[in-house]
Amino acid sequence: MQTLFIGKNTIFLPQTESTNSYAIDMLKNVNLVEGTVVHTANQTRGKGQRGSVWSADAASNLTASIILKPDFLSLKNQFFLYQVLALACYDTMAELLNNSQIDIKIKWPNDILINKRKIAGILIENNVMNNRFNWSVAGVGINVNQIIFDGEFRATSLKLESGQNFLIDEVLEKMCIHLEKYYLMLKNNKYDQIKQSYFEKIFGVNTWMDFESHGELISRFVKGINDSGLLVLRDKNGLLMEVDVKEVKWIY
Repeated sequence: MQTLFIGKNTIFLPQTESTNSYAIDMLKNVNLVEGTVVHTANQTRGKGQRGSVWSADAASNLTASIILKPDFLSLKNQFFLYQVLALACYDTMAELLNNSQIDIKIKWPNDILINKRKIAGILIENNVMNNRFNWSVAGVGINVNQIIFDGEFRATSLKLESGQNFLIDEVLEKMCIHLEKYYLMLKNNKYDQIKQSYFEKIFGVNTWMDFESHGELISRFVKGINDSGLLVLRDKNGLLMEVDVKEVKWIY
């Protein structure tokens, strides 16, 4: 793999319930090197946000977890981990789908959309000791060659968007290369550069969008994301509100 450390050490599992859970269990007993990637051909109980399940056809998609050790990062800046993961996934999609007709966006808090359909998701689980990061396990799921999805989900894949089959190992390598690029930027305190790049790619930013909040349909102007990772919305009276993932659901 053409990287310095991310993906240099890989653990491949023919099948596992969750790559994140497997990586976390290993970290409890083994001092795995930073950049270790755990990936599988068949994840049977993948994790999603809010306790949901990430479902993927066997041998058709990328399901991987990357072990990071961001002890240089203060806890107040932890949302930057999501930003660098999202940007890495975005750049991977942009590289593989070189088509001006494809609209790629980062949907807060953890999804990548292509033409408003989900193609990738991110879940980061952190371990903190003495108010510092001990380790982070960054789970990434990318729909690669799957062509049929549950009707409840608005999903797509690299194959559906391009008509081509992709080698999953090649998708993984490209994602690792892009992640390392952004992670090293983070390590070198390029916060403003990362934040600007992330902001430019956010789904719905600077537009009016519909949300479901506490069972009610509301329309809000999307201002952006604050440094804590909260979504910043504005109502028709100019009142700003900052919400977390549990408070609103996108309707689009």
